[in-house]
Amino acid sequence: MANVLGIIAEYNPFHNGHLYHLQKSKKMTNSEYTICVMSGNFVQRGDTSLIDKWTKTKMALDNGIDLVIELPTLYATSSSENFALGAIKILNELKIVDFLSFGSENCEIDVLNNIANVLYEEPKQFTALLSHELSKGLSFPKARENALLMYLNNIQKYSNILNQSNNILGIEYLKALKKTKSHIIPVSVKREKVYYNSHNVVDEYASATAIRELLKHNAYDEIRCVMPDNSYMLLTSSLEAGNYITTLQTFEREILYKLRIMKTSEIAEIPDVSEGLEFALKTASNSCNTLIDLISTVKSKRYTQTRIQRILLYILLNITKHDMEISKKVTPYIRVLGCNEKGKRMLSAIASQNKKVQLITSVKKYMENSKNNNLKLMLEKDILSTNIYTLGFKNKSQANLDYTQKLITL
Repeated sequence: MANVLGIIAEYNPFHNGHLYHLQKSKKMTNSEYTICVMSGNFVQRGDTSLIDKWTKTKMALDNGIDLVIELPTLYATSSSENFALGAIKILNELKIVDFLSFGSENCEIDVLNNIANVLYEEPKQFTALLSHELSKGLSFPKARENALLMYLNNIQKYSNILNQSNNILGIEYLKALKKTKSHIIPVSVKREKVYYNSHNVVDEYASATAIRELLKHNAYDEIRCVMPDNSYMLLTSSLEAGNYITTLQTFEREILYKLRIMKTSEIAEIPDVSEGLEFALKTASNSCNTLIDLISTVKSKRYTQTRIQRILLYILLNITKHDMEISKKVTPYIRVLGCNEKGKRMLSAIASQNKKVQLITSVKKYMENSKNNNLKLMLEKDILSTNIYTLGFKNKSQANLDYTQKLITL
């Protein structure tokens, strides 16, 4: 088979920057086939996807992706480390992927690799520096950044790398490739014009964050300029139908309700809850009427807003530390969301290359026939996540779409 390119994305929603990255990556790697491992209805920073995973799949296929595979919810909503590891394990399991391309603010892959090597090898000097920084009450990401800068002993060279979202995720991809002893070759495309969390529109480019912000102000003309026409049409169709969710605050009442009825011992079993944080969450839930108030009350130097928001999402989705531990140990299933003709050829190649691959094209058949309880538990989280997600739709909320929605095909 000709070169196969792997991409890991959220496409929340698919915009011109994503199209640039895809086209540039294909050219750089001379790839004829492209696979995207894509997060579903909830995303890594502890928030909702603006549109559902099937609409995002249509956007991806319309713009040149050949095969879309869902990143299971337990990975998609996790820390950058587990998000990256889950996605890389999926790409490895396909046995046909030659390249992984990711966007970064700094596309010097050798520099990113230097950092990834430290995080993978965990030399004693680095772990001692990390422990010292954590003892100051810093959040783990900030403590790790400080420890890396001291260990690498070149603040001027590395400081601007370690505080950029795409660089951090790229480093985690590189670390996951090392950890899994992967044969996939990583390449990086420099993020042009705007960065991940930028709220600016520059020429025909805007980040997904900026697009979601523009949507709050009904700035449709500006949104249209920064998205491919087919993606924009799919987005507006979802908006007109009321099938979209702008923020986790849509589920504010549900989350506060759950927190108020949970025991502190139950909150302690939620991922990322440690060091007595369960008591702070419980106390805040009893006095706060909004998620914004709750997050503001609980966050601190050690507990960032993103970490708190991710915890709130876990509470909504009934995700526990036990669930996360399972996700770290297993080889994930391959849940196909959509494909074109080239994607179908890849699916045949995947099935022939790896006879043991857990390839899912029908959730119903898999749940009825699989004897792998750990993978069924993970898939149940995907199903539950969709059922909860659609509750946020303005007009029609329908459960069990994972059973009834057909594969998206071109």
